[in-house]
Amino acid sequence: MYRAAGPPARSASAPLVRSLRRPPPLTTGVSFMNNQKQQKPTLSGQRFKTRKRDEKERFDPTQFQDCIIQGLTETGTDLEAVAKFLDASGAKLDYRRYAETLFDILVAGGMLAPGGTLADDMMRTDVCVFAAQEDLETMQAFAQVFNKLIRRYKYLEKGFEDEVKKLLLFLKGFSESERNKLAMLTGVLLANGTLNASILNSLYNENLVKEGVSAAFAVKLFKSWINEKDINAVAASLRKVSMDNRLMELFPANKQSVEHFTKYFTEAGLKELSEYVRNQQTIGARKELQKELQEQMSRGDPFKDIILYVKEEMKKNNIPEPVVIGIVWSSVMSTVEWNKKEELVAEQAIKHLKQYSPLLAAFTTQGQSELTLLLKIQEYCYDNIHFMKAFQKIVVLFYKAEVLSEEPILKWYKDAHVAKGKSVFLEQMKKFVEWLKNAEEESESEAEEGD
Repeated sequence: MYRAAGPPARSASAPLVRSLRRPPPLTTGVSFMNNQKQQKPTLSGQRFKTRKRDEKERFDPTQFQDCIIQGLTETGTDLEAVAKFLDASGAKLDYRRYAETLFDILVAGGMLAPGGTLADDMMRTDVCVFAAQEDLETMQAFAQVFNKLIRRYKYLEKGFEDEVKKLLLFLKGFSESERNKLAMLTGVLLANGTLNASILNSLYNENLVKEGVSAAFAVKLFKSWINEKDINAVAASLRKVSMDNRLMELFPANKQSVEHFTKYFTEAGLKELSEYVRNQQTIGARKELQKELQEQMSRGDPFKDIILYVKEEMKKNNIPEPVVIGIVWSSVMSTVEWNKKEELVAEQAIKHLKQYSPLLAAFTTQGQSELTLLLKIQEYCYDNIHFMKAFQKIVVLFYKAEVLSEEPILKWYKDAHVAKGKSVFLEQMKKFVEWLKNAEEESESEAEEGD
């Protein structure tokens, strides 16, 4: 009645299911199916075919260096031939990838290690800046080689700037002669526009400044730069990259003064650079003076305190009185919002300037200062149309308040005025000037009678 225990009965479909299962692979890696092949397992991993265009060439600056040095050796010291070789080689060699190596060779004769040294086991060439003669003419010729190369291969421009920045950081690793050559070359390249003045940032490296390397390098650089261009062109390039006010940073903090800079560069034969920096410092001091003056006026500080401050700044920064009176005038006129109606602005101006007459009088103790103030008033009244009719009234006010005296007014009227509004202002002043002349004649007559 009961069956003995055993394996369960197979269904009719069981053999079919089993036949669909894939048999386990043999250790030999050969399949039972003849139309399907399996790769043999290997210890080194699988190898895949790579398209040729996807293969990257191995970075090999040594091989590139050998090619350049061999070519330079064949050209010799003929820089025209060197320029032609470099022009032609750019079509065969990867300048874009090996720009740093290329410029290392052209400047130092081989690839530079960190710090600026040449490796002993590397090839080197004497057809380079550092092996050339130490004179400006030779450096000008080398500058032409770099100029032609970068004009031909424009993409090298950025790489060359980076190279020069690096070389400036390596200055301590070079000999004095090598530094001098690099300085002259850099000056010429700055003058012809191949380099941007922003590369000079590298000279502000703390170690270079501390050891005096930056200042000494700058002397040679600026001499060659100014030799190619004048000081105005040099100043414009510095101003363009906001370097015009940073030149004193070539010295350590305890020597960053106009006096030290002027003495150092004047003794080195760069008087025009010294004067430029002194002027820049004065301009900066003037701007600071005007800013502080306006703040003091806005606060309503007593005139005696303002006068004391201004005189201290004049002495400290060597600012002459005629310059100061211009600053004081501008500051006084900027402290009020003027009426837009011409018939009202004159009355407002007289009231305002009468209040500030004692301050202005403190800085018109010289005839030239008074004349400067007259010219400033003339220019202001011309540039601000609502003041055109107020000129004579302002001058008369200042005469009565002893800010201006007779002689400068008469000189201004005769030949010291400027062209701005000349006919209008001279006509306004005609009667007052005649009165001054008559008063002067009467004074002279009284003096003669008294004698």
